[in-house]
Amino acid sequence: MTKLSVNINKIATLRNARGGNVPNLLTVAYDLQKFGAQGITIHPRPDERHIRFQDARDLKAVVHTEFNIEGNPQHQFIDLVLECKPTQVTLVPDAIGAITSSAGWDTIKNRSFLKEVIQEMQRNGIRTSIFVDPQIDMIEGAKAAGTDRIELYTEAFAHQYSLGNVNAIAPYITAAQVATDLQLGINAGHDLSLDNIQFFKQNLPNLLEVSIGHALISEALYLGLDNVVNMYLNKLK
Repeated sequence: MTKLSVNINKIATLRNARGGNVPNLLTVAYDLQKFGAQGITIHPRPDERHIRFQDARDLKAVVHTEFNIEGNPQHQFIDLVLECKPTQVTLVPDAIGAITSSAGWDTIKNRSFLKEVIQEMQRNGIRTSIFVDPQIDMIEGAKAAGTDRIELYTEAFAHQYSLGNVNAIAPYITAAQVATDLQLGINAGHDLSLDNIQFFKQNLPNLLEVSIGHALISEALYLGLDNVVNMYLNKLK
C-alpha cells in the first residue's frame, strides 16, 4: 500500500493568521496519525510564513510515524534537519519567495551540490528524496547524486487530468519505470487530491508514498479530517 503523508503547512498558515496557537499544530499532527495518516510532512521556508523552525523541533516528539521535512537545502534548513533527524528529508529547489513549489531539480547541473547534501544526510541516518520532474535524464541525475528516493512533481498531471486528459499520466509511468530500474524509491506530490489520487496510484508502479497538504486540508473543511484521511487511504489501497 502507498503511504499517505499529510503536509500540515496549511494548518500552520491558519494558526499564524491570528498570532496565537489555534489550531494547535501538534494536536493536529497527533490526530492525523490517530486517524490513519502514515506520515507527517512539513515544508519550512526561510520567512517562516507557515511552518516555523521551532515547529519542526516540537513535532519531533509528536510524530511517531514517518516525519518528512522538505525544503531548499540552504544552510539554515540543513542545520534544522540535522538537528531534528526526521525519517526523510525531501530536497526541493524553491526560490526564497515562492508561494509553492514550481519545478523539480536540474539534477545534472546541481549534481555535485546535491551529492554533498545527500551524503551529509545519509551519514546522519536520514533517508533522502529529490523533487524532480518526470524526465528520464533528471531521474538518472538523481541516481548519480546518490539519493534514496525521488519525489515526482505532479502538478502537470493534476492540471491535465482535471481537463480530462488521462494521457497526462504517461510520462509519470515512464519515470516510475526508470526509477525502479535504477533502484530508486518513488514518492509523489503536488496538487494530488481525492479527484485524481486513485487514478494516479493505479497507474504508477511501485509508488511508496504521496505527500498531500493543500487539497486534503481544503477537502477537510467540508468532510472533516478523520473522514478525508480515510478516504485517501481507501483510494491508495
